[in-house]
Amino acid sequence: MIDSLMLSVARIITLAGSQVLTNASGFFFARGERLFLVTSRHVLIDEPSGHHPDSLEIEVHTDAANMASSTGFSIPLYRDGGSLWRQGLDSAGEIDVAVIEIERSALPSAIAYQAFGPEHLLQPEEHIEVGAQLLVVGFPLGFHDSLHHMPVVRHAMLATFFGLRFQGLGYFLTDARTHRGTSGAPVVMRVVHPGAEQQVLPWRLLGIHSARLDQGSRDPVLDEALGLNCTWYADILLTLTER
Repeated sequence: MIDSLMLSVARIITLAGSQVLTNASGFFFARGERLFLVTSRHVLIDEPSGHHPDSLEIEVHTDAANMASSTGFSIPLYRDGGSLWRQGLDSAGEIDVAVIEIERSALPSAIAYQAFGPEHLLQPEEHIEVGAQLLVVGFPLGFHDSLHHMPVVRHAMLATFFGLRFQGLGYFLTDARTHRGTSGAPVVMRVVHPGAEQQVLPWRLLGIHSARLDQGSRDPVLDEALGLNCTWYADILLTLTER
């Protein structure tokens, strides 16, 4: 059986008209009857680089018994001159997370997917130790199992205290090897409490991978890259998916 985690993530292609711009990662998040695609905000718009797609295409499975069966599903980013996604903002500035609602009625009738929800966020009684082992599930450089349309999984380690806003911003750090195309990937940890194996999606959704973090004073000849990454806290999704 396919691990349900692999069906919660979608490869994203951004487009301007018919021109393919970039590859990225995203995942499904359900709030009641509503379904959202979550990714990094800079996947949808990035002023510094001039990145302005007008639509996304995600790849969805259409047969739970045959992972090689898939189809592309197009999601417009604008309607009547206005953007369709929601993005976060707090006292420290913009949050590099965005959600866009998916019209369930437009999806293929036989779509096979899994979605995170509020119940997958960290519970108040749970604690995560520094150095905890995490997973980042996505499509680095667009790489994936192109036959079965599956993401790849990279190990990560919690590099800062979970619950503290690193340098006052709404993210924590992970120690992991990541690449372009991983933006928007879920950062998760396996649920290990009794009965967890009975859950359809037995994972805690801790955050949304955004970008690699580097030291501005690093000598590119003498010093290696830090290998650290910004991961925005997943509880922002409760705000972004409210009605």
